[in-house]
Order: sequence, then structure tokens, then C-alpha cells
Amino acid sequence: MRLHEYQAKEVFSEAGIPTPDSRLASTVDEVLDAVEEIGFPAAIKAQVHVGGRGKAGGIKVATDEDEAREYAEEILGMDLKGYHVDRVLVEAGVDFRNELYVGVTMDRGEGEPVAMVSEQGGVNIEEVAAEDPEAIAREHVDPAFGIHPYQTRKAVYDADVPAEVAGDVSSVLSTLFEVWEANDAADAEINPLMVTQDGEVIAADGVLNVDDDALFRHPDLAEMEDEAAADDLEAKANEYGFDYVRLEGNVGIIGNGAGLVMTTLDLVDHYGGAPANFLDIGGGAKAARVANALDMVFSDDTVDSVVFNIFGGITRGDEVAQGINEALDQFDEIPKPVVVRLAGTRAAEGMEILNTDLVQVEETLEDAVQRAVANAEEVAQ
Repeated sequence: MRLHEYQAKEVFSEAGIPTPDSRLASTVDEVLDAVEEIGFPAAIKAQVHVGGRGKAGGIKVATDEDEAREYAEEILGMDLKGYHVDRVLVEAGVDFRNELYVGVTMDRGEGEPVAMVSEQGGVNIEEVAAEDPEAIAREHVDPAFGIHPYQTRKAVYDADVPAEVAGDVSSVLSTLFEVWEANDAADAEINPLMVTQDGEVIAADGVLNVDDDALFRHPDLAEMEDEAAADDLEAKANEYGFDYVRLEGNVGIIGNGAGLVMTTLDLVDHYGGAPANFLDIGGGAKAARVANALDMVFSDDTVDSVVFNIFGGITRGDEVAQGINEALDQFDEIPKPVVVRLAGTRAAEGMEILNTDLVQVEETLEDAVQRAVANAEEVAQ
């Protein structure tokens, strides 16, 4: 379960991590009331599950009431990378001189949690990791003992954090690890952790993603789930019983099995495309379930093409193909090009059954992905 920024900051603040004064608002009048209480400058920040909000126009800093009204009207109701913005966080501006990154996640390759610090905060940390991995200091943590003070100090030192704030940053990292551990989190991040002109550190953003299977242990977090899953498509996925994650690309992906879908995502990226989603429809691919999956993907305005990757195991390939045909027959018009790759039990029979007036058929996954990426590029032009 992904928490919104304002929810993550509530958890961080309760644990002792400094956060700016803020208010949640869903109308322009509420924004104006909030800035009157908080003062100027004030940041108005869209509360949606998407990165790069600032570059996309979802974060604005107002210096007076007129700007606050203007920015509130712009952001509330906007479509931000496919997400409808119905709430904003109004937050006191921070006079900062440096932006850091601190985070905790699970390093599956090492089989241990890892605490991270970087002086390159305020930007996409994934890009930093890919382009300049040495810029991120890492300390692996033995889960039997938790994080030791010397480890947080070492991570801060290795990241070249200025000495005058090193102790405070070390303390924030230690607390963040405790939050991550205590809440059965998958990821906990502060990006940026701002260093103010007065030499204080403050969490200007917050990420906390919690393991769904552990929510029964955290009723306080479970209460946040409905608000955290406010996105229409994610709510629809819950209704249909799909495993779904919305991404930032334009190639829609449907598959029956998590490994199969992950492979498809990797290949889309490999061939120069950008995945729009992770959608695992699970075992079986009868017409109703396929129709629900297509309804979800077709409803996403950011999707320009779809690749359907199905492996017939217990379910026979010809039955799957018939289900796809019946599902597509329910649409008056196929809104986006669909490419199907079918493998497994009776796949050859299934490929013959597929209605090529409704879908494009490819024998290999590589060919199917390349065609879907090409379709997306053509539609986007």
C-alpha cells in the first residue's frame, strides 16, 4: 500500500522526524484558509502517486494570496500524468541551502535491508543510482540487530554530508529505519531532506510504502488505505481482484502471472518503450476477466497501445483465445491497438482462433513487444 505524501509525513512526524507545517486541502477556499494560517511562502503540492510532480506542474510555491489562488485553481482538478488531482498539501516554504536524500529499502540481492544517503537530493534518485551510483552511500543492516549508530554515521560520512548537520542527518536516518521496520514497509524515503539556512534538517517530502500482507498488524495504517488508493484505476483493480501498479509510460501491459508481466515490462523498456502499468490478471483468462482487464487499460488515457502476454498452463490456449475474442467483441470500437502473444498448452490452436480484425498476433514475446512499442510511437506522433 502506497501512502500519500501527507500520510507518510504524519507517520514520520509522530516518530520525531521534523516536517514543515502543513494542511490538507481539497478546494480553493481551503487552500486560502491554509496559507492564511501557515503564511508565505507556501508550497501547494498535488497529492497523487506519481513522481516528477514539480516538473509536471503539480507543485507550485506561492508568495502571496493571489498566487495561492491561481496555483490552487491550476492544480486542483488537473490531470497529472493520468492521475486526477482532488487534494493538495499546503506546506510552509523552507529556506534551504542544500537538499539531501535518505532512504531505506530491501536489497533483495543481498537479502538484507539497506540504508542510503546521498548529497544529490531533490532529483530522481533512480537516475542518480543509474548514472552515478557512487553518489549514494549504502549501509546494509542485519535484521537480527537493527541499525547501529556507527552505521548511520558511516553512511552520512561516506555521502560527504557537511559536518555541521551530520549528526542530525544520522539521527533522521536512524529514525527512518525504525519507521521502516516498525511498519513492515517496503520503502521509506525522504527526498529531499532539506538543510535550512539555519542549519536544521527537515523532511520536505515523504514516501512510505507498506506491505499489504502486514496491514492486519497495523490498523492505523489500514485506515489510511482507502484514501491512499483514491486513484480510480487502482480502485477498479481492487474491485476486479487484479494485481495492478500504475507506471508512467504509454504501453499498456496485461499478463497472467507476475513473472510473465515483469518480463514483459523489462522487454518493453529494452526495446525503447515505456510501460504504462503492471497488470496481472492471475490464473485463467475467461472473457469476463479479459474484458475487465481491457476496460482498465483502455480507461487509462496515458496508454497508446496494449500488449497481451498470455501463457496457457492449466487453462488451454484455445480457451484463452476465445476469451480474448469474446472480450473484444464487447467493445463497439477497439480504442487502442492490441498485440497478443500466446504460448503454452494448445497455443497454436489459440493463435489460429484469434480474430486478427480485432488484434495483432505475434508468435514470440519479443516480436509482440516490439510491435506494441512501435504502435505506441505511431499513436503518440
